[in-house]
Amino acid sequence: MRSLLNNRLQMSLLGLTPYLFSMKWETVLGPAYALLKVYLNPGEEVTAEAGAFVAGKGEYEVKTHTGGLLSALARKLAGGESIFLNTFIAKTLTELWFAPSLPGDIKYVEVNGELIVQDMSYLVSHGDTRITVAWRGFKGLLAEGELIWLKIEGNGGVWVNSYGGIETVELKPGEKMILDNFHFVAMDPTVKYKIRKFGGWKSFFLGGEGVVAELEGPGRVLIQTRSLPPLAAMIAKLIGRG
Repeated sequence: MRSLLNNRLQMSLLGLTPYLFSMKWETVLGPAYALLKVYLNPGEEVTAEAGAFVAGKGEYEVKTHTGGLLSALARKLAGGESIFLNTFIAKTLTELWFAPSLPGDIKYVEVNGELIVQDMSYLVSHGDTRITVAWRGFKGLLAEGELIWLKIEGNGGVWVNSYGGIETVELKPGEKMILDNFHFVAMDPTVKYKIRKFGGWKSFFLGGEGVVAELEGPGRVLIQTRSLPPLAAMIAKLIGRG
């Protein structure tokens, strides 16, 4: 079981302002079918994506809200997320279970400012945070991905989920890497990117990659080890045979 008290100590040592949050949490059954368990003290709360709740123990209140109507509509229209969020407020010692819709891992990411999250990767958040929309420009369309990603703003943290495992890459200033758009989970807003074709024209049309993102640090990039489009294509092929 992990505690966010450790994160508070690390932030203090780095000269950052820690959010005073002492709850404990753990992930089990990962990385293939990860489940998040959060342990709340009375008065503590977490906010989750609609449909993420699995089970709960103790007495707690659930408030369903939009997180701001304009932000909610933008999330729905642009990012594909539900217009509603559920906030769980503990009245007694409470244990809550959450799980994503896709098989894969769950990772906690500290937020001290902003974090860009792929729309299907948001699971649960805590602290003084709010969910808005990150405008990524028309380049997102060229990468066959969303034009708009979610943006977690504030001071606290978020649990993100993936299809497959999650690998975190720390890019140094000026350091570059190439990444398939569908393997994005999250990244710091300091990471610059541009879209370009994969290799030469033969690779572009026949290599199965199409266009890719060229990333440039500094900042964190969270990558998922599996991509949904090949799975969707495989399922469609099997359905077609039926």
